Amino acid sequence: MDHLLNADLHCHSVVSDGTLTPEVLALRARDNGVELWALTDHDEIGGQDRAIAAARAAGLPYLTGTEISVTFAGETVHIVGLGFDHHDPALTEGLRQTRGGRGLRAQEMSEDLARAGIPGTYEGALKYVGNPELISRTHFARYMVEAGFCRDTPEVFRRYLTEGKPGFVPHRWASLRDAVGWITGAGGIAIIAHPARYGFSPNEEYALFTEFKAHGGQGVEVVTGAHSAAEALKYAGFCAEFDLLASRGSDFHSPDESHTDLGRLPHLPGPVTPVWERLRHRIHA
Repeated sequence: MDHLLNADLHCHSVVSDGTLTPEVLALRARDNGVELWALTDHDEIGGQDRAIAAARAAGLPYLTGTEISVTFAGETVHIVGLGFDHHDPALTEGLRQTRGGRGLRAQEMSEDLARAGIPGTYEGALKYVGNPELISRTHFARYMVEAGFCRDTPEVFRRYLTEGKPGFVPHRWASLRDAVGWITGAGGIAIIAHPARYGFSPNEEYALFTEFKAHGGQGVEVVTGAHSAAEALKYAGFCAEFDLLASRGSDFHSPDESHTDLGRLPHLPGPVTPVWERLRHRIHA
């Protein structure tokens, strides 16, 4: 395996805020030419056994995955974990505690939207998630489109649910140290997801990568649905500067919402060391 492998190591199912089941995602990945797949639901590993079984049935090599929400420099940063033991007690408990704050936050979001003239969003969002522990802004956005308050989910996020707009409620997530520790303690590799999305200043970004590395983080998502070709090259450079492995993932959520489908990403730019080179022994085949 090399940097030309069609690996897609970042996507979401109905277990968090995606719209497809792990089983349907496995078939979609295979049919789109994916050669190594990981399901990385937000702060949740409850879909891993299903994903492993579905990937095996589809003849698709698989790595366990999750995407952990972290607070860094006052912003939410996402850390993808790959190739861990999904039965590890410390990881399981850490993710449970991280999910625990979502329900209260969602109630506060709904109250703020009601004050802005949009009632019933908590109950509406629950129709899309089922489990209040996993409720997120994406579920609110889907309901607000269905109810006719906005044309599509991008419009929701332009007008609501972001800082300074109605419905925005910050949430304090796990620390960077905790998230990296849970992943590495379970035998996996921690990766900074879609770093170009955070809008950090150069100094803040340097601090993020420095602290991440100090806590045992080993990778960065170089190619992802949110990155331009120039940004992919930039973070390939970070791999060299910080001695990090390169990862690749679409961040696919839904056929109707995601602009990059499973398996449709550019290849990793060279020269980088792909994260899967260090995770051969963790691949479920």
